[in-house]
Amino acid sequence: MNRQIHGRPYQVTEQGPLFTPCAPHSVLARLGDKWTILVMSHLAIAPGYRLRFSALKKGIEGITQRMLTRTLRNLERDGLVIRHYFPEVPPRVEYELSEMGASMLPALESFTSWIRNNWPQIEENRRIFNKAQPIDSE
Repeated sequence: MNRQIHGRPYQVTEQGPLFTPCAPHSVLARLGDKWTILVMSHLAIAPGYRLRFSALKKGIEGITQRMLTRTLRNLERDGLVIRHYFPEVPPRVEYELSEMGASMLPALESFTSWIRNNWPQIEENRRIFNKAQPIDSE
């Protein structure tokens, strides 16, 4: 029998519930990535949801040029960001949240709010868990 929990389909079998990987898993992995959240957040507060590569890099602490390039390329591939190329000297490139990317901002706000509200408890739970684990002799 097929059922859903939080929009996620699963099958009820004699051995219990069975979840199978599907396309949304790759979307969740992308949107849960720390650089994706920071890039989308930076674009969200930019005028017109649009910034140059260098402005994005300056505004995201710790991101390398390679990781920013990779993150923007993946967001463009998924249709969440639009790349604008201007054939000037020197060439100018700007990145903008697409309509779909902007529509994701409320969900991103909810997700990051949950993390912010629960992070201290998560850290405490990890500390307690790690303290209770026997030290590995290897």
